[in-house]
Amino acid sequence: MTAMRDRFDLTGRVAVVTGGSRGLGLAMARGLAEHGADVVIASRKRDACEAVAAELRSTFGRRAIAVACHVGSWDDCTRLVETTYAELGRLDVLVNNAGMSPLYPSLGALSEELWDKVVAVNMKGPFRLAALAAERMAAAGGGSIINVSSVGAVQPTTVELPYAMAKAALHAMTAGMSHAYGGTVRVNVIMPGPFLTDISKAWPAEVRREIERTIPMGRCGEAEEVVGAALYLASDAASYTSGAVIKIDGGWAYRAG
Repeated sequence: MTAMRDRFDLTGRVAVVTGGSRGLGLAMARGLAEHGADVVIASRKRDACEAVAAELRSTFGRRAIAVACHVGSWDDCTRLVETTYAELGRLDVLVNNAGMSPLYPSLGALSEELWDKVVAVNMKGPFRLAALAAERMAAAGGGSIINVSSVGAVQPTTVELPYAMAKAALHAMTAGMSHAYGGTVRVNVIMPGPFLTDISKAWPAEVRREIERTIPMGRCGEAEEVVGAALYLASDAASYTSGAVIKIDGGWAYRAG
């Protein structure tokens, strides 16, 4: 019988984390490296990715590389996967974390350009990366894909509707791919609620108070509080988990009232 601590060991595995230079992506990248994984940090800003990769190499002694990638670009997604195999030789864990939800004046005033950007980053890119990764993972014997969604996917509001619609699509994609690849490639969703990342620094004080008033736990999450779920889904501890949605939101979604 394998000891439970060994089931969480990621030594020898390679993980790609999109949006890995800040926020939840950064926290998950650190957690994966701490538990033995070599990590590819991907985002649009190469300098920020390089800084995180250097930190992971220095702190955890892992191989870590930076790849500038706009996940809304089909070609960039292909290049990210190809670079991972060329530089690190394999891909065992894909964390589709990159996302964006720009403000807009109203649903009717939403521009086509903004709509296309939101859908590209939050839906098109994760699909392309997952499709490319899953094929090669399956051929190599297995892997794990973690799609980072949002509570907006199940309780959308008008201020984030395109984002919520795209994130809801990740749930459908996860269900379909979990069937397509059976237990060979496990595909799951982490569904976070409000977290105190760098994005939250732009919230007016009254907005944060109102958000926290509606959260049953009475507070927003800290980035490190998403890491346990990511480690579980990435590791052999989740060997019988596929097609799941893990809600990490202080009880916010599906709350009463």
